[in-house]
Amino acid sequence: MSGTGRRGGGLLVAGTTSDAGKSVVTAGICRWLVRRGVKVAPFKAQNMSLNSFVTREGAEIGRAQAMQAQAARVEPTALMNPVLLKPGSDRSSQVVLLGKPVGEMSARGYHGGRQEQLLGVVTDCLEQLRATYDAVICEGAGSPAEINLRRTDIVNMGIARAARFPVVVVGDIDRGGVFASFFGTTALLSREDQSLIAGYLVNKFRGDVSLLEPGMEMLRSMTGRATYGVLPFRHGLGIDEEDGLRVSLRGAVRESVVAPPVGEDVLRVAVCAVPLMSNFTDVDALAAEPGVVVRFVDRPEELSDADLVVVPGTRGTVKALEWLRERGLAAALARRAAEGRPVLGICGGFQALGERIEDEVESRAGVVAGLGLLPVRVRFAREKTLARPAGTALGEPVDGYEIHHGVAEVLGGEPFLDGCRVGSVWGTHWHGSLESDGFRRAFLREVAAAAGRRFVPAPDTSFSSLREEQLELLADLVEEHADTDALLRLIESGAPADLPFLPPGAP
Repeated sequence: MSGTGRRGGGLLVAGTTSDAGKSVVTAGICRWLVRRGVKVAPFKAQNMSLNSFVTREGAEIGRAQAMQAQAARVEPTALMNPVLLKPGSDRSSQVVLLGKPVGEMSARGYHGGRQEQLLGVVTDCLEQLRATYDAVICEGAGSPAEINLRRTDIVNMGIARAARFPVVVVGDIDRGGVFASFFGTTALLSREDQSLIAGYLVNKFRGDVSLLEPGMEMLRSMTGRATYGVLPFRHGLGIDEEDGLRVSLRGAVRESVVAPPVGEDVLRVAVCAVPLMSNFTDVDALAAEPGVVVRFVDRPEELSDADLVVVPGTRGTVKALEWLRERGLAAALARRAAEGRPVLGICGGFQALGERIEDEVESRAGVVAGLGLLPVRVRFAREKTLARPAGTALGEPVDGYEIHHGVAEVLGGEPFLDGCRVGSVWGTHWHGSLESDGFRRAFLREVAAAAGRRFVPAPDTSFSSLREEQLELLADLVEEHADTDALLRLIESGAPADLPFLPPGAP
């Protein structure tokens, strides 16, 4: 697309709301462009998420950007997500800049000046990507019409204005009110911002598209902007989510392939929905196995029929311990361990299963008793461990990634992925280990044996292949249901020059 010495083109995918589908639409556009032979990179200037990933150079970025890089068939780097905010409470977050943590900051402090100071950093990262790639597909955050935050915005219209990128606004029609959301989003922007809003993209539509056509024509007559496509709703995409799982989703089953179990029994996995849960995508590889049912729980009675209980990662290990105790889950986990029933702790969950935690960094709670199910003592260090380990476990090769402040001293048990195992209780700091197919199958065989289930892992499930199939499906949706010629013109040439202004606009 771009000639020698010319900066690559680009597009910003914004949304009427959070969860409108910006992440998956960005991934779908990236894969569609790759299939056309375009060298493309994803970009999100600022991401707020507890689902993160470690790049090969040891930088922490949002998992959604790592997934989008996979869609673009490129190696993820810190340039693709220069600012990552990891919430530690309702009012403060850890700020990760260019892949490294630089401190905690309140929302007021961040939006009160720090965010605006970072605009130069994020535009520099974007320019580096544009110098290397034919196109950069940017993802916005929340809505560009959050007028209370516009002055310091660096991820929506702030970055679009800086790069002069056209903007396509995605709306989730499954929620209703999509036409009002498109119109209102545009009309609340300033004249300068509106000049970059090229049009709209309807997401998650169920039904006959012809029923939408009158509305899209009326929207065009009122806004002077086209709707670039209507993407249908698809079950089971399973693409990495950006935001933390809401407690209201307790009991929700992670969607995956629909296939019968290979053995006589299914295997039931209960994931404790701890506060500030991070990288809950670790269990997606379990849900991808035919015959494995994964659900998120927050009550002790919901552990009774589980064959495996997972205590996942968390941004607040001490807070998670308090929550487990308050809800009676700690006692239920202790009973499981005593009965030899399987429990797996990952990262913060592993730390919670240990004997004690010394924390003067994350919670500043000092010495706190753990659940005592593993012979491990944890001390929180100010320096964050960011690593891509690889090794062998249960006779199978396995790799993963580490993101934690807690340093574990393992005092006994059998070695297990730099953690340990005692009976049917396992603990490790490694995220992503279950994506290693041979290891996952070996682990599930151990779980089934300990649980007394006649479950047999499918011999040919490939998690990476399933992920590729999902990315290809996203590209198919874009190719078949969006005006790709018009999208390509936007990426190459920018927003149309004659877009009308919608009053009232922002001051």
